[in-house]
Order: sequence, then structure tokens, then C-alpha cells
Amino acid sequence: MAVANLIAAPPMAAPGYGKRSAPGEAPRRRDDFTHLPPREASIAMHIDRLPDGAAIDTKTLAKELPPYGQQAIRTALNALSAAGHLRRVREPVGDGRTQWVFRTYFSRTARSDAWWSRFLAGDVPEAEVEPQAPTPQARQPKRSDAYEALAALGRADARLTLSAAECKALEPLAAEWLARGVRSADFATTLTAGLPDVIHSPGAFTRKRLVDKLPPEPPRRPSAAPPPPRRLMECTNCGDPGRPEALPGGLCRPCRGEVPDDPAPAADWIHTQVDRLRAAARHAR
Repeated sequence: MAVANLIAAPPMAAPGYGKRSAPGEAPRRRDDFTHLPPREASIAMHIDRLPDGAAIDTKTLAKELPPYGQQAIRTALNALSAAGHLRRVREPVGDGRTQWVFRTYFSRTARSDAWWSRFLAGDVPEAEVEPQAPTPQARQPKRSDAYEALAALGRADARLTLSAAECKALEPLAAEWLARGVRSADFATTLTAGLPDVIHSPGAFTRKRLVDKLPPEPPRRPSAAPPPPRRLMECTNCGDPGRPEALPGGLCRPCRGEVPDDPAPAADWIHTQVDRLRAAARHAR
């Protein structure tokens, strides 16, 4: 019998479901879970080594880890959620379909409630990833559009030829022109129109024109409504949905041993977000 046949592949969840690895994890180390109790550390190490898409529900994990029963697995998952290693969420399956799936995001790097909240809002935090050292062959940073527009003045009219230092000093003023909707071609036309025969200080002359001829600010447009959340968090223990701030540690108040004052607002909020996501999906189609 081949060696490969002796190693059972982990059971996979239905397509679109199962484990998902959180972004920006640190490289795997032997002491990743030493801060956890032995049972939770053992289960976390097992989940960490499973591929994305693997089934990590309570029954499946209890079968894969004979020393622990379903109740022990459920308690351990709650502890891993409270420690910042996993969150259970509901999100669209993607590919333009409106079907929703239940997934469990796992991170070998413990995350704070604030990190998970940003992640659920679609802001994938990358700041916790160790930055790579720049290579010696790294290119110089690209010059801004405002700098390029100032440098092009000398090509439009030699009397406004600016030095690199003058372009750098005038860059903020030119950037304000471009921010107000002035195109680079119109920028050069406006600043070079009606020049005197002799310009003794192109930098000072250009600065004065940038200030005196600054176009008015464009009318403000009403701010667009914020996009609906990409993911909705659920309690790791009971699966009830709720806002991230209502699920610290990924657990609802009853599962934390607290009595909720009024669970209705959270449910109403979830229904509202689901309706917005469905409407956005219909509009995309």
C-alpha cells in the first residue's frame, strides 16, 4: 500500500464554506500557541495545519481529535475566539451570486477585536505584517503630477523654465490647481499666457501667478453612502449575528454569561445590511 494512502486527507466543507486563513499572519513558529491552555493549544495547532476549505465544525473536529468530545471542542473554540484566533462570519459566496455562506476565519496570530472589526468591514489590515527591507536597486520615487506640470512650463515657454528646487517649492501650489480640476495642458496655457518679454525670476513670477490666478474650488458633491459590510459576524458559540462591537471576543452576551438588554436592534441591523447587500448584487447584475 502506498504511503500516501495511509494518510487520510482532511474532510473538506461544502464548496464556499469551511476554514479561511486570515490575512497578514506571521510565519508559523513552534511557540505560536504556548499562551493557551494545553487543550486549546492542541486544537489550535490542528486547525492551523488544515488547508483552507477544510471542515472545522464541532462534529468534524471531534472525529479528527479522539481525545476530545464535542462539548470540549465547542468550549475550546469559544476560548480560541475570545483569545483572538478565530471569528465565525456570514458573507456572500462571491462571483456575482447572492448566496450567503458561513465561514470561520482562523489566524495563528492572535488579533484584537479592533483588528477583526476592520477586517469584517473590508479593510484588510496589513500593518502587522513585517515590512520587507528595500532592495539596493529600488527606483527613485515617481515625481508627482504637480511637479511634472511645473517642469513642463519651460517646454511651453522658455521664459518660465524652473529649476528642480523651484519645482519642489511650488509643488503644493500646483497640486492645489490640479485638485480643483485643472488639467495639465490647461495649467501650462493659463500660466504662460500674456508673459512679459523678460522675466528675471521665473520662480517668483510663477509663484505669484499660481496664487493670483488660482481657480475657485469646485462645488462639493454630497458624500456617497458608505458601502455595506462585506461580512457579518456571528457568535462563535451559538451563531447569532450581531455587530462586531456587540460580540467582543466573537461571543454574544448570553454566551459570555451576560443577559442582553435588548437583542432586537442587532437583529434589525443585520436585516438592513442583508437587504443592502442584495440590492447591491442586483444592481451589479
